[in-house]
Amino acid sequence: MPKFSPETIRTIALAGHGGAGKTTLTEALLARAGVITGPGSVEKGTTLCDFDPLEKQYQHSLNAAVVHLQHRDTRVHLIDTPGLPDFIGRAIGALPAVETVAIVINAQNGIEMITSRMMQWAKKRDLCRMIVVNKIDAENVDLPGLLARLQAAFGKECLPINLPADGGKRVVDCFFSPAGTADFSSVEEAHSALVDQVVEVDEELMATYLEKGEIQPEALHAPFEKALREGHLIPVCFVSARNGAGVAELLDVIVKLMPNPTEGNPPQLLRGEGAKTQPIRAEPDPKKHALAHVFKVMIDPFVGKVGVFRVHQGTITKDTQLFIGEGRKAFKVGHAYLLQGKEFVETDALVPGDIGAVAKVDEIHFDAVLHDSHDEDRIHLVPLEFPTPMHSLAIEPKRRGDEQKISDALHKLAAEDPTFRTEHNATVNQTIISGLGDLHMRYILDRMANQYHVEVSTRPPRIPYRETITAKAEGHHRHKKQTGGAGQFGEVFLRIEPLKRGAGFEFVDQVKGGTIPNQFIPAVEKGVRQVLESGPIAGYPVHDVRVIVYDGKHHEVDSKEVAFIAAGKRAFMDAISKARAIILEPIVDIEVTAPEASMGDIAGDLSSRRGQLSGTDSATPGTLVIKGQAPLSELNNYQARLKSVTAGQGSYTIEFSHYEPVPPGIQKDLVAAHAKTAAHVEEQ
Repeated sequence: MPKFSPETIRTIALAGHGGAGKTTLTEALLARAGVITGPGSVEKGTTLCDFDPLEKQYQHSLNAAVVHLQHRDTRVHLIDTPGLPDFIGRAIGALPAVETVAIVINAQNGIEMITSRMMQWAKKRDLCRMIVVNKIDAENVDLPGLLARLQAAFGKECLPINLPADGGKRVVDCFFSPAGTADFSSVEEAHSALVDQVVEVDEELMATYLEKGEIQPEALHAPFEKALREGHLIPVCFVSARNGAGVAELLDVIVKLMPNPTEGNPPQLLRGEGAKTQPIRAEPDPKKHALAHVFKVMIDPFVGKVGVFRVHQGTITKDTQLFIGEGRKAFKVGHAYLLQGKEFVETDALVPGDIGAVAKVDEIHFDAVLHDSHDEDRIHLVPLEFPTPMHSLAIEPKRRGDEQKISDALHKLAAEDPTFRTEHNATVNQTIISGLGDLHMRYILDRMANQYHVEVSTRPPRIPYRETITAKAEGHHRHKKQTGGAGQFGEVFLRIEPLKRGAGFEFVDQVKGGTIPNQFIPAVEKGVRQVLESGPIAGYPVHDVRVIVYDGKHHEVDSKEVAFIAAGKRAFMDAISKARAIILEPIVDIEVTAPEASMGDIAGDLSSRRGQLSGTDSATPGTLVIKGQAPLSELNNYQARLKSVTAGQGSYTIEFSHYEPVPPGIQKDLVAAHAKTAAHVEEQ
């Protein structure tokens, strides 16, 4: 296998809305580079990237898939990311692995929700961005209008680096050899706009350009890279993955113009925790000690646990000893792999810029930093911001005795997916699973049945309500128990205060004079946290509260940890009962895409669900997008209602926005339901 240096490596994530053609484009690039004899088909289930049986069934990418190719003595790693909103967490997770994010846009549909989201997320991570307009040969496409909308949405820095010609059958270069006629605009004007934009980041080059009026493309390489890094330029490429137009040109753009690991913005790494956190810089030098980041975990039934990582520094070979985060026990890399879809391609070495994998390492986990030096055990990535899982189901086994198998399956599924959550509600003895939407939940249940051979019954989605307080209050409890011999004694005085929404929980120790010995303060906090997990008014988690323990009493003989746990718990509950506790409900942003004729019915229906509309946008001809906000609790079975109103032509997406107090009538019902459930549990 040929050896590559960081300078001859490119890493690209193909991102964008579902249906934009990312997987088909990946196939076209692989075929053009000679990796495969011809492009596979999403519809036939023959692509390298969509190898999961459920991906073939749904005909959509559900995971981030890694492939690689060689073009002009350069190795290109491509990550084909999911575009469905329910699986966007797996696309976000791939961002730290690349220098460049290529946002793929369906020329027929234009700018869609995930298009905008991925542009924002990539910008926030300081990644270079490019836009790939796919399906340029489709009927009824308005490419000049789309380019104008791209510039209006993302800035004038979105400039075409090639233009479609002959009705989308080919493209004309606007950078290296600007000549010929395009379907719209002028090749010469596009070239001039690119050069004008690039020279703006280099004063010396700008002076030369103003003096001579022309600069050769070769002299523009360094400022081109700088413009990409600073977000001053977002190249727009036109392609048709189906007929091959622009595919070869896109490969050349990737290899000749996109940054290599020594040119792109460095990964956002930190050393230390809390106030002592300091940013550090990974050097893309193969000779330095190894530093890599795990951006994907797979649980393979045959290979076991697989960690997929990006090398940021040093070289990893099959004999490298690596530590996982702060772990003190190193593992030996038995085999170093490159990935080609589901295939593992063994390699001698992985250098900075390479995307590789190791198998059969049980301790490896998502977002772990791998390193070969004890000095690097406090390094971690700036945390990624994932959408909040808002769609929950209560599950229970269909067969007695499957509880442990279900627990094991859920643990493995959660290890693979940063937006999948699982918890056990001890109050009602329920297992709750949460994800980003109905399709996400259906996928999890299908995986459990098909891969792990366990089936579960489900109950309607559980709304993740929260409890909080609106006033300050004081609480007190004395725990005293005498059953012969040594007893139990602990007394706690505390006060509580509301915090701003989203602040979480604070525990403050203001005990003076040793009235509660230091060794029992953690026990008081433990008792308080037991209430946080299952709030006293309706059984939902308590958020946005500060607890200040300021006094108490202890007994030299009878005071024990268990006594102060009980005293802290009861004192907190006493305070909450006086603090005007309320229930908060999640409010979500909702976007409904449907035929224009159905918009009146949809708007009325959302309003009846306590929704608030914020506006509409045009999508494809005859289709509009309604935007607004609504309580998550009002959207149960909304897909069925939308299907009825639009004759099956409507779709919607939701994303968490914020929490708001529920109306008094709903709070009353929730409190009554909790009391009834608690009484039933107590009877049993």
